[in-house]
Amino acid sequence: MHAATPSTPLGSHPAPRLTPVAAAALTADLADLPYTAESVEALLGPVAADSLARERPEAARLAVARARDVEGLEDEATGHDDDAALPRSAHRPLAALVGAWMLGDPVPASDLAAALPRTGLPGALAAGLVVEAGEGLVRGTVELTPYEVDEPGRMWVAADQTALQRRGPLPEDHVLGIGRASLTLAGATQRRPVGRALDVGTGCGIQTLHLLAHAEHVTATDLSERALEFTRFNLLLNAEELGLDRERIEDRVRLLAGDMLAPVAGERFDLVVSNPPFVITPRTDPDAPVLTYRDGGREGDRIVAELIAALPDHLTEGGTAQLLANWEIPAEGDGAAAWDARPRSWIAPGVQAWIIQRDSQDPAGYAETWLRDSSLELDPHAYEAAYRGYLEDFVARGVSGVGFGHVWLRRPAADGSQGRGWTVAEELTQPVDEALGAAWAAAVARRDRLAVVPDRAGGVSGDVVGDPALTALRSLHLRVADDVTEERHQRFGAEHPEVILARQGGGFRRTARLDTATAGVLSASDGELSVGQLVGAVVALLELDDAGRAGLLAALRELYEDGFLVEGA
Repeated sequence: MHAATPSTPLGSHPAPRLTPVAAAALTADLADLPYTAESVEALLGPVAADSLARERPEAARLAVARARDVEGLEDEATGHDDDAALPRSAHRPLAALVGAWMLGDPVPASDLAAALPRTGLPGALAAGLVVEAGEGLVRGTVELTPYEVDEPGRMWVAADQTALQRRGPLPEDHVLGIGRASLTLAGATQRRPVGRALDVGTGCGIQTLHLLAHAEHVTATDLSERALEFTRFNLLLNAEELGLDRERIEDRVRLLAGDMLAPVAGERFDLVVSNPPFVITPRTDPDAPVLTYRDGGREGDRIVAELIAALPDHLTEGGTAQLLANWEIPAEGDGAAAWDARPRSWIAPGVQAWIIQRDSQDPAGYAETWLRDSSLELDPHAYEAAYRGYLEDFVARGVSGVGFGHVWLRRPAADGSQGRGWTVAEELTQPVDEALGAAWAAAVARRDRLAVVPDRAGGVSGDVVGDPALTALRSLHLRVADDVTEERHQRFGAEHPEVILARQGGGFRRTARLDTATAGVLSASDGELSVGQLVGAVVALLELDDAGRAGLLAALRELYEDGFLVEGA
């Protein structure tokens, strides 16, 4: 996922491999045990499970050690009272899988064999999932964890061991597992049935697993051959849940090695997703290690700039792309320039783009985040040198901060049914729904609705006097969305509220400040009257002039586009 192929560091295990027959056996073993998130929490208890999620393994190790003593195990020994989700007979075998694949600890070979009766110890060794550790013990070589989502369903995902499991910094060719960024992108992706989808920089294949739930065919690319091997392993392991034929995976999935979009030159897709190697890393030291999964091998934010600029040429008409990204915020005078200056400059003419900044960091904070991510603090001298390198690089290039967020792109349909090119850039620092995709798709659909203006013949016309979007808005019958609530604030004894707020309880969870006119329209918006009729009534009641009417319509357009108002009875 960067320009130069990294060297293979000492201590990296080969990526695991499965035959179709071995994959079916392993899937059955994991399902029968069962090796699920619910069962793991039942074994560990909620406190230990939460600690492990924070990469603190001590409580989990204690729970696993207790679970090995099955004969004398009492309910309270597990650290919780409710063992109903986990049969007593599963404690010891499950503890072996948790120990080997989630903690990276040596476990009794006999326990692992008992957990995987069809696969057996020889099968686990042959697949590269464990290695012998002497004295009747085996040690896991991968992180293999349960992964459960509404769609596609219950799965398992293999990746390289984490720094916690390795007890040391990550190697250059590390293949990342299920991380926060992966989950963020999966939740934000606007799911719709598509013919051809593309996953750029697939890693261990998380986005590809999600795409297969609604795409007829998925192409996954990555510069790292190791990453593609992990993706293939995960596809074979979860083939039944994904609706794949293990003997013919290639019928629905194509795995291509290469840098970013190079493997699909000249091809177009209905949907592209990417969690690219967007981390900004100093390039001043040519011998500094480059972590393939996160470092794009370019200076600054160039890899994201190149990807965003190139993506429209790989989209079909109406095709969309969604990615996570970092962008540099340049210094300007004594402060910083607008955060969206750089990402806006990357958008090609005629393309529709929606850029959301979720967080920003100063150079020091950014360096600390990514040095901690690679566990470089375990080597104090290397940590200090790398930290200094980050700060010197940002100063030399005039960078005052780094933004992080989402980028959505669309190549609009040529018939104008989706409007023309536009760019929205907004900063959303409040909590938002993890599954943001549905709300985002609805927001895009509302923008499309305002781009289409019915003419008297029932067709579509863009030649309307005034703003066509406002003409469309006037004809809509809208109601306040179900998740929107009203807040009014006033001083004690005041006759009227000084502040009126509308708050969304879901989706983007925006807050809008209303004036008397907009609050009046929202109060009456139950879908019976059109926006035009409601505006006419409020204008007459409040005796607004033409400027007031125009301002009210503009405010209502924004409230509609942002989802405070929706169509329907």
